[in-house]
Amino acid sequence: MSKSRDPIGVFDSGLGGLTVVKAIRALLPGEDIHYFGDLARLPYGTKSREQIIRFSIQNTEFLMRQRIKALVVACNSSASAAYAVLRRRFSLPVVDVITPAAREALLASPSGRIGLIATRATVESGAYDKALRALNPRSRIYSAACPLFVPLVEEGMAADRLTQLMAVRYLAPLMRKKIDTLILGCTHYPLLAKVLKQVLPRGVHLVDSARPTVQGLAEILSQHGLKNGRGRKGKLSIYVSDKPRSFTEIGERFLGEKLSHVEVVRR
Repeated sequence: MSKSRDPIGVFDSGLGGLTVVKAIRALLPGEDIHYFGDLARLPYGTKSREQIIRFSIQNTEFLMRQRIKALVVACNSSASAAYAVLRRRFSLPVVDVITPAAREALLASPSGRIGLIATRATVESGAYDKALRALNPRSRIYSAACPLFVPLVEEGMAADRLTQLMAVRYLAPLMRKKIDTLILGCTHYPLLAKVLKQVLPRGVHLVDSARPTVQGLAEILSQHGLKNGRGRKGKLSIYVSDKPRSFTEIGERFLGEKLSHVEVVRR
């Protein structure tokens, strides 16, 4: 059987990567997808680089056992710490969320003054700084770690007053730098877009990595002859390392459709 019929693997530390899955379902509707969310060890953003790399390798090994043809690292913390390691270790196309978002931000920014909100691990890695400066050495990036955003989203509090207050606190230093573009450097953050727009000055462009990441994935699949061109909609299989009480509600909010075929993997 042609390898093009094999599934795409996607992993994240939690359910935020389902925003990337949603984009794959829209832009590459014929593809089967196997998603792994490591909810038992969430969040990655507070972990050491060594732990994030170890978790990322384990997540990829699990997905490789599902016979995936390509891997999307939908977790920004994993992408910043482990992307190069995964590319060296595994013999399949590996796509991250950082370079596509950096490219999209530069296209959107008139001034090159770009803000980044992300987990502490992603900010401290400097991965976005490197990606942006590699594409445009004149760009300026101003970063803010937002450690409370992931648990607030996971608790279903994206529209809560507390979340708005934290957004004001986190974004204030970036607004003083007169940014015109803001990268949402975590796959959870698109669910905060409404709150962020209320806090930011009018005209600041939000960059969600999901769509540019999937556009890059589509190009790579085509280049390697791996794109599935069948007419029917692909199947989605979801695996998680834990299933909290709020799992279904939050997961469906990220995905934009009903969750099905969810399996808890004990490792």
